[in-house]
Amino acid sequence: MKIDSTTIAILKHLRQGRKSFKKIAGELSLSENTVRARVNKLLSQGVLEISGLVDPEAIPGHRVVMVGVKLKTMALVKKGEEFSKLKGVVFVSVITGRFDLMLQVLLKEGFGLLEFYTEEVSKIDGVQSVETFVVYKSYNLKIPYIL
Repeated sequence: MKIDSTTIAILKHLRQGRKSFKKIAGELSLSENTVRARVNKLLSQGVLEISGLVDPEAIPGHRVVMVGVKLKTMALVKKGEEFSKLKGVVFVSVITGRFDLMLQVLLKEGFGLLEFYTEEVSKIDGVQSVETFVVYKSYNLKIPYIL
């Protein structure tokens, strides 16, 4: 699907996830069916996913860490996919620099760093090293609740 200025405008309105197609259509001078059709096409093509997001700092006992991963292999995409399936992993990016992958991980009471490394990361072969970056304060961070 071609992402044009109208589609971008619809996406901006969808940042308010509960805003109705009728209201979006009225504000953009489009028909409700046009908005619905575009959103459905974006959903079916995997370009858009509508979900509830939370501020992890607002949930007692939860915290976010970033984990830099250095691999022994150059199979970056394959390893990134493996990491993306681990419990607590919000996202994985293949990056440049001293790490091969960067993970964002959601932790909670009973599932902290020790459990993440010993129960989850230990499942993946080819990890050379990891470095953890604890997020003390974040701004504009909203994530899907995955635990």
